[in-house]
Amino acid sequence: MRRGLPAAAALLALTGLAAHGGVPVIDAPHAYYYHEMYLPQLTAGPSGVAWSPDSTEVVYSAGGSLWRQRLDSSLAVQLTDGPGYDYQPDWSPDGRSIVYASNRDNAIELYRLDLASAKSEPLTHGGSVNVEPRFSPDGRKLVFVSTAFNKRFHLFVGTLAAGVLTDVARITGENRSPLPRYYYSPFDHEINPAWAPDGKSILYISNRGRIHGTGGFWRVAAVPGATPQELHYEETNWRARPDFAPDGHRIVYSSYLGRNWLQLWVMAGDGGEPFPLSYGEWDDTAPRWSPDGAHIAFISNRNGYTDLRILDFPGGATRTLAAAELRRLHPYGRLHVKLVDEQGAAISARVSVTDRDGRFHAPPTAWIQAADFDRDEHPFDAMYFHADGEATLDVPAGEVQVDVVKGPERVPVRERVTVAAGSTAEFTAKLPARPWMDGSGRRWVSGDVHVHMNYAGTYRNTPANLALQASAEDLALVNDLIVNKEQRIPDIAYAGKGLDPASRADALVLHGQEFHTSYWGHLGLPGLQDHLLLPGYAGYPNTAAASLYPSNAVVADMAHAQGALVGYAHPFEEEPTPLTHPVHTDADELPVDVALGKVDYLEVMGFSDHQATAGVWYRLLNLGFRLPAAGGTDAMADYAMLRGPVGMNRTYVSLPDGPLDYRAWLAGLKAGRSFATNGPLLEFTLGGKPVGDTLALRAGQPVAFSAHVRSIVPLDVAQVVCNGKVVQGLALDGTRQEAASSGTLPVGASGWCLLRAFTRKAEYPVLDNFVYATTSPVYVRVNGQAPRSPADARFFIAWIRHLAQATAAYPDWNSEKEKSAVLRTLADAQQVYQRLQ
Repeated sequence: MRRGLPAAAALLALTGLAAHGGVPVIDAPHAYYYHEMYLPQLTAGPSGVAWSPDSTEVVYSAGGSLWRQRLDSSLAVQLTDGPGYDYQPDWSPDGRSIVYASNRDNAIELYRLDLASAKSEPLTHGGSVNVEPRFSPDGRKLVFVSTAFNKRFHLFVGTLAAGVLTDVARITGENRSPLPRYYYSPFDHEINPAWAPDGKSILYISNRGRIHGTGGFWRVAAVPGATPQELHYEETNWRARPDFAPDGHRIVYSSYLGRNWLQLWVMAGDGGEPFPLSYGEWDDTAPRWSPDGAHIAFISNRNGYTDLRILDFPGGATRTLAAAELRRLHPYGRLHVKLVDEQGAAISARVSVTDRDGRFHAPPTAWIQAADFDRDEHPFDAMYFHADGEATLDVPAGEVQVDVVKGPERVPVRERVTVAAGSTAEFTAKLPARPWMDGSGRRWVSGDVHVHMNYAGTYRNTPANLALQASAEDLALVNDLIVNKEQRIPDIAYAGKGLDPASRADALVLHGQEFHTSYWGHLGLPGLQDHLLLPGYAGYPNTAAASLYPSNAVVADMAHAQGALVGYAHPFEEEPTPLTHPVHTDADELPVDVALGKVDYLEVMGFSDHQATAGVWYRLLNLGFRLPAAGGTDAMADYAMLRGPVGMNRTYVSLPDGPLDYRAWLAGLKAGRSFATNGPLLEFTLGGKPVGDTLALRAGQPVAFSAHVRSIVPLDVAQVVCNGKVVQGLALDGTRQEAASSGTLPVGASGWCLLRAFTRKAEYPVLDNFVYATTSPVYVRVNGQAPRSPADARFFIAWIRHLAQATAAYPDWNSEKEKSAVLRTLADAQQVYQRLQ
């Protein structure tokens, strides 16, 4: 799991939250976490829920609209239908109105729906993020979370009268913590508000005084400047969302206390020891107590997608409140999409359906997923679901646009289809295969070295569904790297399982691990055969894992002993400058472990900047290190909002024809017979040698090369690079989607050559910041001499010197022995680079 895009630049694009006047509306690090786990997401099934005052009905969000439904009915009545996506409803105590958060116009604003007139009017107007609105028990006030103050999450209270919100005041202060938080802002946040039944105070979650997680349970008087008190502490992760029982003596909330999944818990209204209400290997979230105290409504992903459930309390009987009949505000029809290959056989694929207003639509149990990226760099939106052979969904009458994509080896389909009200329109998307062959008797086989099946997202994933996701993206092998999210490890049950039996013929699922030490850099450990390496991290302050031991070098040895490969994940957002401005990097131990022979591959393409990473990679190659290129998406495959789907950044490995063996794939990657890509397909030979091989030359001998590029999107550049310098450009054809070139190259010194291609901006349907691909190198030895690059050696000497100084000053070691061992490892690596000067 990656540490993050530049926090201030990461914005929700697809559900409507984007740059407001070019300025981010949220100032907090690791945006992909709070985007998914805190801000409302578009789901086909229900998300937020609230009760009617008489406890006979609920209102909930589904498909970006609000719906009301009686407990004794299967009929759901639509209340809103755009122009934005509507979430987090709360019903007024007098039953006349509903407030909600609406994602539109590059912000999330609060709206009030008058049920008598069916009209909605805005309550906030500032262009900020305003979420979690809650009526006070008398209906006169509204508490909500807003980023209106300094773009950070704080509680606000306003007076609601005649449909207008006035006298809005921030009731929580701005406090900068001195604690060494990594995944959270140095400024405390306040989220998940709920009124106490007396209407005088508010319960909420805050990380005041805490390093890890989103914090404990606090209570404060509903006036500015009041002193808050902490009722209870346990680690939370954005989704506690506590709610009082009507009597005020109990609080229900969602927690993973001592577990790996969020379940419902209850504690006393003044704190104390909680107990669980639900037990399961799935998430139960967003609980709301009915006004009569007899039921708790909540959202569950027990079936993978989200649904709405009602729990009797006391008693524990639970049932799903399903909507078998929908009463919509506007005429709808039905669209049936079939997905076939060149022979008419059913295939899986990624599908996107949008209406003439740009709203997205999906089947009722589909996983809606959206690409999370910097809106300034992407002029397009991208929501999608994965379908296996076919999909049926309701859409507004009229014209809809259908986009179908299945990896980089098939041409995407985009068509407009007219759907009549009350009728079903048929559409067949044909995606012929154009396999990328490696020559006689060999083929290129795709895999993603960095995927997380479950990572505390909206949905609950399974190996079978992960295999479907991979198949839909035309990905032959998906490496599920099991990892912690705060205290929990959702997929720990799959540790040591290796190849999952739920794999499909066209998509294998392999379980491994990501070792999660941010100080040294995250490691991918695909192919781990026996057990997780625990604890799965070091350097976590204020925990028993605060020590920087084990270093990644030690972890690599343990992983290799289990038959795993070791690779550095999502290394660099910016190319380091240790000679002029040494700072901590996202993969600080990389040059150490490369020098000591611990690293089998590098995620040249990952949840990072591909070109910045390539700059460091080239320097290592210049010194004679063999370091294959890999592509890993760091896809949180259970998220509704993720940077890209499984296989967006992928690795192709050259293998003999025949059934796929994951061990052969991993061995091919380690041997360097690979290229990494998010779209372009590459083929490169030098002197007749494929990538990963070594070419022996005499000095001054011209070398024949062959280069071929094919892409599903237009490219800007295709180049041959040797020893860090462009030596040959490839002329793109008229579509700018293909290039082929051959000839000779002057290779005067030992080193390496590779082929790369890229664009300077994002291009749909590649859901990355820009399109990029690179082969691993062909290594070159001239007159048997090793490559030399004294300048690059000095670069890494300075790098390790700075790292050693910071490590020596680090205070939280378990013993002097640990510290000495780590510093000795750094010194050993530095000596390697000193010999290479």
